[in-house]
Amino acid sequence: MTQTASRAPISFWAFIILMLGLLLCFVLLGNWQMARLAEKETLIAAVEERLDLPPEPLAPAEAWATTDFAALDYRPVTVTGEFIGSGTVLVFTSLEGGGGRLSGPGYWVMTPMALETGGVVMVNRGFVPQAEGPRFLDQPAPTGITTVSGLARLSEEANLFTPAADVAGRIEWVRDTARLAESVPGEEGPVAPVYLDLFEGKPGELPQAGRTVVQFPNNHLGYAITWYGFALITVPLLGFWIWRQRRPQPQK
Repeated sequence: MTQTASRAPISFWAFIILMLGLLLCFVLLGNWQMARLAEKETLIAAVEERLDLPPEPLAPAEAWATTDFAALDYRPVTVTGEFIGSGTVLVFTSLEGGGGRLSGPGYWVMTPMALETGGVVMVNRGFVPQAEGPRFLDQPAPTGITTVSGLARLSEEANLFTPAADVAGRIEWVRDTARLAESVPGEEGPVAPVYLDLFEGKPGELPQAGRTVVQFPNNHLGYAITWYGFALITVPLLGFWIWRQRRPQPQK
């Protein structure tokens, strides 16, 4: 003779609600990753299109308040002005091999340029090995009115783990234009929220320009498949658990 419970205990329904909640979370996370995939593919396509455009002049400082700088990221631009050599800052980095003869720990040589159209833009003149960095703080930047071209890059953002700048040594850890602006002497006007990565110069020239990395990790499809996989597994597991719980038990 067998017997079954007249009604399921509260823990039975609580577990079912928990599993259904997890199922919903897995589906929502999968949907979110698919949305991120679409955004990333749109970004990659936009950047690839911008890279092939001819350089255009950067908007004058008076128009920066209404300029869509996000649309300028990785866009070739041209600026004309005068380098402020005394405002040069070394931004620590470590380059992997490829894309140039130099790699390993070193610095980006960031020098502000006072633009003819007003304001200042930070110019990444290129990479130098760590041992070579200090001499570029004392070595004058090109003097006189200069026109340079490169890729506009959105300012990097410092976070809670970014070390404070070494003001005395003029060493930074992130290409954050707001932080780099503190090195600009005098009243040169606003600093653009983008910096300029110069195009590659002469072979063997230091700083070594043209080292912009155009790479966007795109693992969202794999993440989405993982979350959807968890959702698919949850359904039969929950069904099997319910069957086990509801199956009549032999009377002792």
